[in-house]
Amino acid sequence: MDTHSKHLPADERRAVTVESVVALAGTQNPSEITTAAIAKHMNLTQGALFRHFPNKEAIWQAVMEWVADRLLARIDRSVKGIESPLAAMEAMFMSHIAFVAEHPGVPRMMFGELQRAEPTPAKIVVQALIKRYGERLSRLLDSGKENGELSPSLDNEAAATLFIGTIQGLIMQSLLAGDVERIRRDAPKVFAIYRRGIESAQ
Repeated sequence: MDTHSKHLPADERRAVTVESVVALAGTQNPSEITTAAIAKHMNLTQGALFRHFPNKEAIWQAVMEWVADRLLARIDRSVKGIESPLAAMEAMFMSHIAFVAEHPGVPRMMFGELQRAEPTPAKIVVQALIKRYGERLSRLLDSGKENGELSPSLDNEAAATLFIGTIQGLIMQSLLAGDVERIRRDAPKVFAIYRRGIESAQ
């Protein structure tokens, strides 16, 4: 990390800290990322880091808020101006895949938080993200039923769960294979199968 990080204003320092954690999580197990490692990556002392975050849990919460804000903003941009709900869902799917490919540390951190038994602040942020994501999908599914693209008997909740679960499955397989770019290659073919399962037979 550039030594200029020593002289950043507070808001920028917090933003740089978040980006540092996302970068570190892309190359190592997030549970093994210590505040000492974060400070070293930023060329700071731990004391300087703790002037902006009271503890590691607060850093993780800030990271998950960063993820939620950027992912939702990205998928919202991807569907802007698209009239077809099915085409909008495909754009949303591909933009999510691109986000993960660019930030491979993000899913590692999210999976790690969701596995924790206790309701940590970061886990609560992730759960809220999934809820807001599902709401966006539900609106598109309703629109698809109204315009005849989707089957009127389609179960919105199940379709939204499968949409998110399909992305999670692609992420998991790419991580297991140690090939993050695999997710970009597989996504179009996988979405085509999902699409055939939800679109109207007409």
